[in-house]
Amino acid sequence: MSTCDPVTNTFVEIKHCNSTGVYSGIVASTNGNDVDTANINATFLRGIQPTDSEGVAHFQTLFPGHYTSRFNHIHVLVHFNGTTYANGTYGGGVISHVGQMFFDQDLITQVEDVSPYSTNTQSTTLNSADSVLGDEAPSSDPIINYSLLGKTVADGIFGWLAFGVDVSKSYSVKPAASLYSSGGVEN
Repeated sequence: MSTCDPVTNTFVEIKHCNSTGVYSGIVASTNGNDVDTANINATFLRGIQPTDSEGVAHFQTLFPGHYTSRFNHIHVLVHFNGTTYANGTYGGGVISHVGQMFFDQDLITQVEDVSPYSTNTQSTTLNSADSVLGDEAPSSDPIINYSLLGKTVADGIFGWLAFGVDVSKSYSVKPAASLYSSGGVEN
């Protein structure tokens, strides 16, 4: 990273699990109901947005749940020099950032007390025990800033996070599955 200028004309991609710890597009025994093969075609809680002239991408999503051995987090990739296709999809280009965004433990505790999060039966991992947060925290501040939209988390949460991207970097990421017009296929 050679400047602190906003990174424009890039795309930010996010994905996270639902309130009970299930990711869309994955069929596995560690991802909820592994006999629900229709989940391979699902795309919930995934998205990609362009950055604006100030380097900001905007998303409206749900608070992520947790799953065994991981606490609540959002995966993030930053893409550039790709192609936006007529059908609204994006492909090609370079992935210049791979990371995760995390939440304050007090906020997580408040959310996990509200249904449907309170129905999640998977073991809970606290921030202090999450290995990925432990790896990322010494070199960055990956905790999302937030403000409640009302008196409680049930009224909504507005969150934001600024992070640096070194556009000279290039990462290779292998997705767990790919979605084609004929349906999802495990990779």
